[in-house]
Amino acid sequence: MMNSLRKHWPEYLMEAAELGIFMVSACSVVALLEYPGSPVHQFLPNPVLRRVLTGIAMGLTAICIVYSPWGKQSGAHFNPAFTLTFFRLGKIHAADALFYILFQFVGGIAGVVLTLWLVGSPIRHPSVNYVATVPGPYGLAAAFGGELLISFLLMTVVLKVSNHPKLARFTGLFAGGLVATYISIESQLSGMSMNPARTFASAFPGQLWTGWWIYFTAPLLGMLSAAQVYLWKQGKAGINCAKLHHQNNKRCIFCEHQHRKEIEAEPAAAKAAISL
Repeated sequence: MMNSLRKHWPEYLMEAAELGIFMVSACSVVALLEYPGSPVHQFLPNPVLRRVLTGIAMGLTAICIVYSPWGKQSGAHFNPAFTLTFFRLGKIHAADALFYILFQFVGGIAGVVLTLWLVGSPIRHPSVNYVATVPGPYGLAAAFGGELLISFLLMTVVLKVSNHPKLARFTGLFAGGLVATYISIESQLSGMSMNPARTFASAFPGQLWTGWWIYFTAPLLGMLSAAQVYLWKQGKAGINCAKLHHQNNKRCIFCEHQHRKEIEAEPAAAKAAISL
């Protein structure tokens, strides 16, 4: 484990920074659009329009992170549910998955705390509410179902596109487009999280734990289900890498892991052949 930390600490820090940046963007955009004292809020009285604009802003944020130098190197997960799903698929070493998740949580909290320190009271205002993801007016069941569905669809799209030879380089655009769409439409049900660390990052400083269990279970169940369906159809050979953008010259710790697995499997395969 410590060997992984020594070798891959840059990727871990990148994952922390990526979710931190996402949370700074989320807090800033929502405060700008929803805080009653904001001139932008006063200029745009239509809540549907403000929600769509929030979706577009966060979708673009996700796209920029995926195609940034850090995103190209770490794989741009910034989501424990993503990381655990790729671990289930055998594409991430256990130590890397553990540190990715730890740093994602730390980075998310740091992003909210930093924005709170810079912006202050608008982040605490009930209309912004630390950009917390809490169940909407339709209740806990609707929030759970919404999170489950959008997480399943996101992982399905990511797996299909990232493993398509001609479409793989556009994976970040597909993912960002879904984020924008979900915030515009689904956020009324659950607040649109798909990400346990993103939810925890808002809940911890604001102590807003309403329905927290939904955001720790539904995204993971949805993504794991999507991965299982993909495995049934394509098999493990149909999954190349855990990066959202792989067409670059940055090092890939996931390919290193895969290469080590193949080397370790060779002696076992040779012994099995000899015994036959």
